[in-house]
Amino acid sequence: VTLHLNPISSVHIHQKPLVFLLNSPLPLVWKLKTERLAPGIRRVFFVSLGSIVQFEKGNFSLSAETEEKFFPEKNEHLLQEAQKEYGAVTSFTELKISRNIYIKVGE
Repeated sequence: VTLHLNPISSVHIHQKPLVFLLNSPLPLVWKLKTERLAPGIRRVFFVSLGSIVQFEKGNFSLSAETEEKFFPEKNEHLLQEAQKEYGAVTSFTELKISRNIYIKVGE
């Protein structure tokens, strides 16, 4: 699955830390494609067991962290856990089948 990350239109370059919880019932290769995200900013990708994140060429991977994590089976529990752990969830998307996911990040 390719995850496309771009800032919202009102933000020229996104310069804040991000945390993603990428859950799948089956192990996946998450391919990351980014545009206009500032280098050197901490970005964390938690993936379900057996999954990996592949980064594009460039220095984005130098400031990104990937960690395998056990996620709750039900999405409601995953959302509750994320809210408890991080205090806020700005986006939650559930897809049955997809090859591309487009996410706008920003204020």
